This record gives sequence, C-alpha cells and structure tokens, in this order.
Amino acid sequence: MTTVETQLQGVSILGSVNNEHRKILTKDAVAFLALLHRTFNSTRKALLERRIVRQAEIDRGLLLDFLPETKHIRENDAWKGAPPAPGLVDRRVEITGPTDRKMVVNALNSDVWTYMADFEDSSAPTWENMINGQVNLYDAIRRQVDFKQGNKEYKLRTDRTLPTLIARARGWHLEEKHFTVDGEPISGSLFDFGLYFFHNARELISRGTGPYFYLPKMESHLEARLWNDVFNLAQDYIGLPRGTIRATVLIETITAAFEMDEIIYELRDHSSGLNCGRWDYIFSFIKKFRQNPNFVLPDRSAVTMTVPFMDAYVRLLIKTCHRRGVHAMGGMAAQIPIKDDPQANDVAMENVRKDKLREVRAGHDGTWVAHPALASIASEVFNKYMPTPNQLFNRREDVHVTANDLLNTNVPGSITEDGIRKNLNIGLGYMEGWLRGVGCIPINYLMEDAATAEVSRSQLWQWVRHNVTTAEGKRIDKAYALRLLQEQAESLASKAPKGNKYQLAARYFASQVTGEDYADFLTSLLYNEISSPGNAAKL
Repeated sequence: MTTVETQLQGVSILGSVNNEHRKILTKDAVAFLALLHRTFNSTRKALLERRIVRQAEIDRGLLLDFLPETKHIRENDAWKGAPPAPGLVDRRVEITGPTDRKMVVNALNSDVWTYMADFEDSSAPTWENMINGQVNLYDAIRRQVDFKQGNKEYKLRTDRTLPTLIARARGWHLEEKHFTVDGEPISGSLFDFGLYFFHNARELISRGTGPYFYLPKMESHLEARLWNDVFNLAQDYIGLPRGTIRATVLIETITAAFEMDEIIYELRDHSSGLNCGRWDYIFSFIKKFRQNPNFVLPDRSAVTMTVPFMDAYVRLLIKTCHRRGVHAMGGMAAQIPIKDDPQANDVAMENVRKDKLREVRAGHDGTWVAHPALASIASEVFNKYMPTPNQLFNRREDVHVTANDLLNTNVPGSITEDGIRKNLNIGLGYMEGWLRGVGCIPINYLMEDAATAEVSRSQLWQWVRHNVTTAEGKRIDKAYALRLLQEQAESLASKAPKGNKYQLAARYFASQVTGEDYADFLTSLLYNEISSPGNAAKL
C-alpha cells in the first residue's frame, strides 16, 4: 500500500491506498470530490464561524427563541416536504451501526426495515475505517459483500428483500485530513457523501431505492440549505432529477429545535423527515447553556425522555413533521442483551418495550435499535400500535410548544458521586476505544458512542464550573473531579489488556472536566491522535 498523489491538479490523498480502495478513489470520483470542496467549503467554514458567534451570544445570556425572520415559513400551511421515496414509506424499525464489513452484513440480515450505515458517531474516523466503509457499502449494494472470518462465513440473506440502506455522513465540523484539495483538508461531510453518492446513486435506483442519507449535528436552517445546494449540484452533475436524493435530519442540537420547519423547508424537495437524536440533543442542551447556572442538570440517568424539555422537543418534532408530510423518527434503544443474567436482561428488554411504546403512542413513524436482538421488540410494539406503514395522518394538532417549553429545566433528580463516576467511566471507555479506532463501545450492556461520551464530559464540566454540591454533600471542584478521574482511569486500565490507551484518554479527558477549557467536540479534540496523513506519492 502507498499514499498517492492523483493526476488531478491540487488534490492529494495522504492515506494508504490498496486495490480495493482504488475502485472507490477513481479519477472521476476524486474530481467530483474536488468540485464539491471548491464549490462549498468556503460556505461551510462561514457557517461554522456563525456557530461561534451564536455561542458567544448565548454565553452572554441570550435565550433562544423561534426566528422572527422565518415566521412566514412556520405559519404557511401550504408547503410540504417530499412524499416518501421508494423504500422509505415504512421505516418502523431502523438499525444503526458502523460500516465495518461484519456490521454491514449483520445489519442487512436483520429483521428491520432500514439500516443506517454510520460514518459518524459510531465510527472512529481513521482513514482505514472511512475508506473501507465506502468499499463495504459499495459491495453490499451490489450483493458482493460476503466474506469469511476464521471458520465463520458472513453472507447476505437471499430469502427476502434487504432493508433500505441509508448512509450517515460526518457533521459539518469534521474534516478528512487524508484528502486535501488545494492544500486544504476536505470536509468529512462532503467526502462521505460524495464518494457514496457518486458510486452508488444509479445502482441504488436500479435496485428500487435511491441515494438516501441521514444528516447529523446541524445547528441552523442555513446549514440545511448548504446540504440542499450540495444535493442539487450532485444530481445535476451525474444527470439525476432533482429530488432523487432524500435526507433525514437528526434534530440533535437545541438551536435546530427552534428551526425544524425551516430545516424541512430548505430541504423540502429532498426531505424524508426529522429524527430525535436524544443523546446528542441532551449534549447540545448542556453545551450551549454551559455557562448559565440555571441550566445545570442532574445525573444523566435522571434526564429521561419524559422530562419537560425533552418531552416538548419530541412533541414539537412529531407535529412539525406530520404537518409537512414527512416522517418523524424516534430515538435509539442502545441496550445490548445480557446473556449471563436472564433476570437483568428481562428488565432491560422491558425498558426497551416501554420506550418504544412511548414513541409509537406519541406519533413517531419509526424508531432506532443498536442491536439486532432488539428489532423484534421494537417491531412487535410498532406493528401492534401502528398497523399502517406510518402515521403521517396523526397531525398532533393538540400540541402547542413554546420557547419556554423547549428550555424548561425543571428536571427532578440529584447529582451524585455515583453519577460522576458513571460519567467518567463512559467518557474514558469511549475515548479509549476511539483512540484505538473503535467508534462504539459496550459499557454496562449499553452501546455507547460519541453522543453519550459528550453528555458525560459536558455534565462533568458543567458541575465543576458551577461548583455544585453532590447529594452526599461534597463540593464538586477541579481537584475532586481530577482525583475521581485518575481513580477511574487506573481502575479501568488495570482490568484492560496491556497496551490500552486509558492513560492517554485520561490526559485528554482531564482538560475537559475542570470547568475551564471546553473543546467544541471530543472527536475534534482527539482526531489528530488517529489521523496521520503522510506525504503524497505518485499513484
């Protein structure tokens, strides 16, 4: 394998490339990526600067509200999103996970309606993970993904139609440092979207579906407008009708919650709905208001979907989507079956059932699971309470959500040392795995990814910043947080195989739990540790 310099002027590929990668990094595909970068990167960077300005306003005490300048969009009943596309009419159970070959096969063999193949939160963006993921999806779409690992064979099932494939690209804030254009790294979003779309759009259409995407971590309708512009250029470039692409937007930032109508409007020809990204949403809620002592939340376990600000968010999302004729997707069930404790497993699975029952009764059109074993539970609940392919007809006209409802922090619960240690364990466990190139980690029979790690570190930062007191009467200050951090890091390292990265994770985490420095994203903070662009050589 070798790093390569393409024949396209100004483009360098600084990651290792093997023969499988070459079918993805073709001259034409690379030229398409370069076009996307040169057309849209300046707008992307301007929008990221806009995030910084908005955060400074919130830090000064600004409370969010619905935008007065887009009131005419919100109050206009005439416009709608796109009708559901082939393969997206019924999405009652979606499985999500990274794009490694084993996961791709297992997900597509699951008894679900769609599979969200994730280049984002459940994948650590090493060059190998990102480019191999593209190879795996390319092969899966063409039904040539079967492989053997040891004595076990992984084969796509042939007894029924496979779930509809939806790809999730990285967020606007992340870059792909192994692919540069004119000396700049390309946006991770454009890299992931561009390669997947360029190679697979026509093949997917020929097989009865289309190029479908999940879009994460947007903070405004202007960021959705940028995606819409990308879609239009991409479709024009390869000669597809505009509106062929469909995208579901994860509403996982508090700022986006105030712009749901506007986000659907910007993407309306390409919209396939919104999704409740619950853990990222809690992370964003804490992150945006971290300087405000009125927004201190209790232990993560107390911040459930039924607390006021989360309940308001769900109800508004469902009403908004159904008013515009698009899907309102529910959140993740992150539980993993507990095989060695049937009683504990029964309790965990019953909690999944209750969560899915809450979602379907609220009006969601589908839900997420992280493990194939949960699909049957989610399916049973949605099949019973949603006999139709979706419930777009459930307009939820009874719902009226105000800005105060979305910001209501009346959350019962306390802050405990046990809650601190759980946050430390989750943060350290996720970061240690991420530093090894693994993007989702099983911890206490839950599949933890970047979102839950972000909640953990943001809560710790918030508690130290505001010098809160635990239920046990202990003041949470910098020294206390760092002492518990080191205790947890040493404990985890002692139980892990040699060569683990817990001490490295602890050094990074220590900078994030003292109420002082606060990185925009953990993934941005850690990215240089897992990216090592080399010098380009001739292909």
